Amino acid sequence: MKKQNAFHGSDLERVEATYGISKDQIINFAANVNPFGLSPFLKKELATRVDVITRYPDRDYKALRTSIGNYCHTNPDHIVVGNGSTELIAMMAQFIKPKSALILGPTYSEYEREIGLNGGNVDYYELKESDNFCLQLNDFKEALRTHYDLIVICNPNNPTSGAISTAEMDEIFTEAKKQNSFVMVDETYVEFAPDMEQITCVPLTVKHDNFICLRGVSKFYAAPGLRLGYAVTGNKDLLETIHRKQNPWSVNSFAEAAGILMYQDTDFQNATKEFMHAEQTRCYDTFAKSHKFKPYKANANFILLKILDKELTSADVFEACIKKGLMIRDCSSFPFLGDRFVRFCFMKAEDNTRLMETLLHL
Repeated sequence: MKKQNAFHGSDLERVEATYGISKDQIINFAANVNPFGLSPFLKKELATRVDVITRYPDRDYKALRTSIGNYCHTNPDHIVVGNGSTELIAMMAQFIKPKSALILGPTYSEYEREIGLNGGNVDYYELKESDNFCLQLNDFKEALRTHYDLIVICNPNNPTSGAISTAEMDEIFTEAKKQNSFVMVDETYVEFAPDMEQITCVPLTVKHDNFICLRGVSKFYAAPGLRLGYAVTGNKDLLETIHRKQNPWSVNSFAEAAGILMYQDTDFQNATKEFMHAEQTRCYDTFAKSHKFKPYKANANFILLKILDKELTSADVFEACIKKGLMIRDCSSFPFLGDRFVRFCFMKAEDNTRLMETLLHL
């Protein structure tokens, strides 16, 4: 199901070696990172706090969890922090130890990998192309009745950019509870959504204790090197297990300082959302008028395209773009997508225009 030569957004060195193009000359439409980069406010404030690396972070991360709690409008006692959402995904697989898991797909491969490393078996619930990769709630609830220890949902989903509403999530958690299933929801991209408050499941932590919601700062806050993630859950037993078993100081003192600051930067947050919502609409509308690609509604900072030209594959489209220094994502390595889909994230408006012109002239 996987194709070896589909490059990930972090594979700039491999792309450089393969195509002889300096990585500094490549516009990376595959990494899904905010094109605004780090906020000026955060850069300025962190520059005065470099000395924090000379001391240990607070083992309980109280100030950091309070900052996140204010940002998410939730109880800081329901929050745990980690070395990026990747560590949190790994911890969930280790601590829950599911023997069976159901993953909504196509999606990010790390979920399956971590569950497999911990001895679990994985099934996929396929988001069908015929449904525009939108979840059919009643059918999914029926699938949950085949008992699974763990359900994994990325919302908005990568790579389809589709989203499930908070109301639908409420129904999913209710059905999962009946089946004694736990749900892990990855909200890495939720801040990019046009209607975030209608999608996020964080408010449901006061109603349901059979799920955990994961987020990070790599994408929206353009800080993948910081390795800072957090999780929100109302499950007291799971919180106690994490506090007991998680390695101490998994978030370094510099990331701790950054996290306390970045969630206060409403100017950066609002500017990012305004720009992204404009580009989501502009790019979708551009391809909707095309006979070469079919776009799918973007709820994240990227858009999925189906290649309509029967003479082109996703590898062909990738090659044509990379030769012009434009790196998109060949989606053939994702389950169910084959070689007819590509994905690109929204960069600066002029770069998006250049990429769209390149694609439409293939």
